[in-house]
Amino acid sequence: MLPPNPARGEVVVTLAGAPRRLCLTLGALARIEAALNLADWSQLPDRIATLSAGELSAILAALLEGGGEAPEIAARATVPEAASALAAALAACA
Repeated sequence: MLPPNPARGEVVVTLAGAPRRLCLTLGALARIEAALNLADWSQLPDRIATLSAGELSAILAALLEGGGEAPEIAARATVPEAASALAAALAACA
């Protein structure tokens, strides 16, 4: 696997026992907005604090797809892996 492109906001994390590339693309943002039913992005910090396991999986699937990975991998990730991956992806965009 090629190293992540930080200029694009890519990050590589371990999910389901293998390195996986995540990227917060515009498409991923749209999928996350829909999954969380956000009226606008200012609601995101509060929603992240109260995510259900299903919502966390949906966000991870969007980030995986943005990174060119199969979104189905999200279903095989543990909750700690998914939460850590989400934090890494958001930090890469900061």
